[in-house]
Amino acid sequence: MRLECYNLNYTYPDSEVPVIRDLSFSMETPGFNAVFGPSGVGKTSLAKLIAGMEPGFSGKIITTGIDTILYSYNLERLPGWSGTGNHLDKVTPDGKQQLKDRLISIFELKNILESRFSKLSMGQQNRINLVRYLLQDFDLLIMDESLANVDEKLRETIILSIKDLFPAKMFLYISHNLMEVSGLCRDVLVFGKPSGNKGCSIIGGRDYTKGYQPDKETLDRTMLEIMNAI
Repeated sequence: MRLECYNLNYTYPDSEVPVIRDLSFSMETPGFNAVFGPSGVGKTSLAKLIAGMEPGFSGKIITTGIDTILYSYNLERLPGWSGTGNHLDKVTPDGKQQLKDRLISIFELKNILESRFSKLSMGQQNRINLVRYLLQDFDLLIMDESLANVDEKLRETIILSIKDLFPAKMFLYISHNLMEVSGLCRDVLVFGKPSGNKGCSIIGGRDYTKGYQPDKETLDRTMLEIMNAI
């Protein structure tokens, strides 16, 4: 399983300035990876290019051993009148009922299954939406701020559980949380600030799994390396 981009360039249709310029990188094998950088540097644009949602780019995107790519984002919503529990039942494929129940428990959603989507908090909406995607068949799931508005402790529990439940899948996690991507992700694609004439680089994260013992000194070094790349 491999995700590769070569000399990728992309400019918004109404702009003359490329948001992605000559980007090349490679991520190999299943795992939880991240895209990190300041707002407006092209993280979401890259995600949509990889997911096949944006035409008009130059360069190559090669997905070896990756047939199905899903893209989830934090502003995606269900119809407000939709009952969350009934909706999850309808979108759960055959044979995945136990997985659905486990995800509901891990994501702490049991108490809101009778509620309409419009009545949920932003964090609850994001968690319900992410469960929908995890229940589908995929090789690569792009999570574009998919856990925004979820408290830090629960977010860490969810990420560690996803890594444990889906060891054969690849994830690309877009987040603004430096400590999170440094500690929980394996490869971190860092977008540098265009004003600093920095490109993109891959920094190795700590890739913690369940039961990890945090090493503050090592984590601090990783965070510093990521910030220096920006």
